[in-house]
Amino acid sequence: MSVGPSNFHGMPEFVPLAESIVDAILESEPGLATYTGDHRFDDRLPDLSPAAAQARLAMLRDATDALSGVDTDALAPEEQVDHAMLSAIAERGLFELSDVREHEWNPLEHNPGPLLHALISRQFAPAEERLSSLAGRLAAIPDALATARAVLRDVPRIHAETAIGQFAGTAALIRDELPALVAQEPALHSVIEQSSSAALAALAEFDGWLRASVDSGEPGRDPRLGRRLWEARLWHTLDTELPAAEVLSRARANVDRIGERLREAAAELTGAPATDETVRRALDSLGAQHPSDDTIVDLAKATMEEATEFVRKHDVVTLLDDPCVIEEMPEFARGVAVAYCDPPGPLETADVPTFYCIAPAPADWSPERVESFYREYNNYMLRNLTIHEAMPGHFLQLAHSRRFRSATRVRALGWSGPFVEGWAVYAEEAMADLGFGGLPVRLQQLKMQLRMSLNAIIDQLVHCEDLQEQDAMALMTGAGFQEEGEATGKWRRALLTSTQLSTYFVGYTEVAAIAAARPFGATPKAWHDAMLAHGSPPPRHLRTLLGV
Repeated sequence: MSVGPSNFHGMPEFVPLAESIVDAILESEPGLATYTGDHRFDDRLPDLSPAAAQARLAMLRDATDALSGVDTDALAPEEQVDHAMLSAIAERGLFELSDVREHEWNPLEHNPGPLLHALISRQFAPAEERLSSLAGRLAAIPDALATARAVLRDVPRIHAETAIGQFAGTAALIRDELPALVAQEPALHSVIEQSSSAALAALAEFDGWLRASVDSGEPGRDPRLGRRLWEARLWHTLDTELPAAEVLSRARANVDRIGERLREAAAELTGAPATDETVRRALDSLGAQHPSDDTIVDLAKATMEEATEFVRKHDVVTLLDDPCVIEEMPEFARGVAVAYCDPPGPLETADVPTFYCIAPAPADWSPERVESFYREYNNYMLRNLTIHEAMPGHFLQLAHSRRFRSATRVRALGWSGPFVEGWAVYAEEAMADLGFGGLPVRLQQLKMQLRMSLNAIIDQLVHCEDLQEQDAMALMTGAGFQEEGEATGKWRRALLTSTQLSTYFVGYTEVAAIAAARPFGATPKAWHDAMLAHGSPPPRHLRTLLGV
């Protein structure tokens, strides 16, 4: 796919220019198009070849040039925000392709599993239509993985190990889940069978390539970005003027502040002095009440019902009657986070559900580590997690966001991680303040606040100051009161990702400040609704739109 730089010439008006740029970005990123609910490119996989990367760079440069020529003073406030967001999307794309170049060293960027799963799991169109698109994506896998082997260099060992598990999950998806869909359209069986067989062979070959990389003993490149790249990526990720040093300083101060509140809450629960030891005893007591691999999904469903009824009873925010399916996380997605919310895209027109997915403990963990994992994700922490991922966190917020409409599709194309994560963390605090789950959930919410702050600290120290695993573990299990299993997973996540772990803390501080600026006379519910009425823009733009 190639997008020529002449596409945006002769478009002085912002709306047609923005729409043209959105179309070009969606066409160049078929995965992004699928996730946003635009199904025109569902039969394609991303082209990560050098020629395609150069074409995309040319398109993004032309887009930024064209946007810089727009007279933003003449635009309405909503369009000014769309202009700023689209400019940021294009500039971040340029930075990622030209500076980070992650597709050249991270095999997870080449995993087709999520793009296949999106067509299998959501019934946005008849089976025949989705299978036709799946046939195209399956047929593209051999070339896509050949491209991956050609462009990937110096793969970090931790990324290769994680990719082995995720790509095995992709193969399992094709073998185990696709046949049920094919059974609905037997006429397509031969076409799907042929492309599936070729895809599975290519995945097996790629698995061998990854395993050879791991077995060689070569560590690959350092997964740490280094300060220059990390700070630049942080700037693009946060879309705020907050410098990295200030993020670190505020996060450390918040660890001290929340630690004190956690000691006070533990003392209230136990009747013992407000000490770290009391916190550990209180958390140990709560941690003993926990689910298992067999019960965690059912418990999540029960907590969803509890949280929904609580939001309704306390008029926290307007509820929406969108479907939410709670299920075990697919194998191809495991290895990075414990849970995630997978919503329909903002442009999706079909009535399809949001998925709230939870990963059980990894199969290769020892019984002791599994026990540690579930002590962390105990009955009360799971209630807090459900608030964050679903009600009134990601699921409800993104359902509101999908209802936003403006003259352009810009806000459908890119939502702000700091706003989305910030709202979810703010929702945890708001629900605990209202008494949801009593003191036990309050303790877990404060512990999550500590974790959020430590996430930002570890994110920065790992990538900028060569933080070592034992020091990170000591920080998380000490000041953060985390179980060893959770801390181990977070260490991996810090190496596998960069800057995303900082979105929780920075987003929370910005969203909480907006919530605190509620105008006199406005009810909390009305103000929360207003905060969710503009899509998912960066908090600084939401402030402008709300006039605070």
